[in-house]
Amino acid sequence: MPTAQQVTDILSPEFAADPYPAYRVMRDSAPLLWHEATRSYIVSRYEDVERVFKDKDDQFTTDNYDWQLEPVHGRTILQLSGREHAVRRALVAPAFRGSDLREKFLPLIERNSRELIDAFRHTGSADLVTDYATRFPVNVIADMLGLDKTDHPRFHRWYTSVIAFLGNLSADPEVAAAGERTRVEFAEYMLPVIRHRREHPGDDLLSTLCAAEIDGVSMSDEDVKAFCSLLLAAGGETTDKAIAGIFANLLLHPEQLAAVREDRGLIPAAFAETLRYTPPVHMIMRQSATEVTLSGGTVPAGATVTCLIGAANRDGSRYRDPDRFDVFRDDLTTTTAFSAAADHLAFALGRHFCVGALLAKAEVETGVNQLLDAMPDLRLAEGFDPVEKGVFTRGPQSLPVRFTPVTD
Repeated sequence: MPTAQQVTDILSPEFAADPYPAYRVMRDSAPLLWHEATRSYIVSRYEDVERVFKDKDDQFTTDNYDWQLEPVHGRTILQLSGREHAVRRALVAPAFRGSDLREKFLPLIERNSRELIDAFRHTGSADLVTDYATRFPVNVIADMLGLDKTDHPRFHRWYTSVIAFLGNLSADPEVAAAGERTRVEFAEYMLPVIRHRREHPGDDLLSTLCAAEIDGVSMSDEDVKAFCSLLLAAGGETTDKAIAGIFANLLLHPEQLAAVREDRGLIPAAFAETLRYTPPVHMIMRQSATEVTLSGGTVPAGATVTCLIGAANRDGSRYRDPDRFDVFRDDLTTTTAFSAAADHLAFALGRHFCVGALLAKAEVETGVNQLLDAMPDLRLAEGFDPVEKGVFTRGPQSLPVRFTPVTD
């Protein structure tokens, strides 16, 4: 098996600056790579990552979340398996699809997007990351849960701390300590709110979670708190990066931006291609339950497996011309891109497929539509070149744009 010395280290500055050349080397010559610093086996080919996520033979677990997630969230649905997982997922899933999403939450999504855009639509300039993308999904989640949006700075600080903890591959003790402090602070904030909502339920997601019951099973205060923590982090960070990513990709491909502006029915395709080309989450870990043979060798039982989504989504054996952003590509199925039948890997697959995929789709479609309406000649600020940052999660940290304001 090739060793980490033969490819760019995932903890190196070179990898952080641009992981895609390293991904190519891994796929071609080191598809299974032992990484000493993270004590994990790295897999990078589409067929292997897909197999780990789908896990049809029950060879992989989410036991790694015991140390990766629980210290900051508490015990979450991601750590569960079997009937326990199925029941908990059935309790929370209805809020993220169908009539609940359409009737209760879509108006809320549209309002939150409009409020943010109203702050800059008349100015002719904005930073789509700091003025919009980092705020929009967190505001939506706060509204969905019936929380006070004036606490946005705290929510943003908490989810940023949680994501830093999850991506703390170099085991920085300060990052770890900040993550664990966040768990305490979030519990102190949320548990009184949860107890109050049980006694005084409303028409919000938090009340729904408090009241949900299947076969006599309901969620404890700790269960609800852990899910809300997970929702803020996963729903905030990923949609934030997705919205920034879709605009960065379109702005760098003006002919495709023009096509999407002209035909808004292309927005789901642009989102799906962004999830493939520049996914918000670049790596997800699993743990092997048994010895498993993958491309390039064998993984022993009980090992951590780091699945490189960012590498697998650019695998030339799965996608034609994989390093090209193309909203018109015919080897990516838009109609299934936001379901467990997706043929990209950005939402994972299988039983732990992202429960919030349709919520993210609704947010991105709403946001892109409203932003394009407000900015008819949208362009990057002169001389600015979007730069992705991050290793575990990745996306532009700034996206300054110019446009001619729409006069009322």
